Amino acid sequence: MLDRDLAILYEIETKVLNQAVRRNIRRFPKDFMFQLTSEEFEDLRSQFVTSKGRGGNRYLPYAFTEQGVAMLSGVINSEKAISMNISIMRAFVAVRQVLLKQNNIREQLKEIKERIGEHDLQLNQIYDAMENLLDEKAAQRKWEERDRIGFKG
Repeated sequence: MLDRDLAILYEIETKVLNQAVRRNIRRFPKDFMFQLTSEEFEDLRSQFVTSKGRGGNRYLPYAFTEQGVAMLSGVINSEKAISMNISIMRAFVAVRQVLLKQNNIREQLKEIKERIGEHDLQLNQIYDAMENLLDEKAAQRKWEERDRIGFKG
């Protein structure tokens, strides 16, 4: 998001937003915020037909990533920014709780899978034993039903 759009969102002037950023510049690494190049700004301006500002000396705007927007809500002192920062913190806590539940579910699934594996092994042993019994019974029947040779009395 551009600095001017965030200023509107946080209900402050763009100048105030940029001052807060400059005062806390260490909180905004390159993956949180960057300044548009002249070419990028011209492309953007031509898309939205924006004015050059007073006297044509408009500064190049800053663009903020999702993390930059979150950080910005912590350094701006407007009611809207404070409210947004609180919402972001609550969202982080909610996401962490969901992840913890997922980890718990993963552990439970792993335990179930291990139990099923143990049961599979036990079932395979039972099946093997049953097959052996059936083979023995079949062999016994074959023995008993065989053609007899020799003296029949």
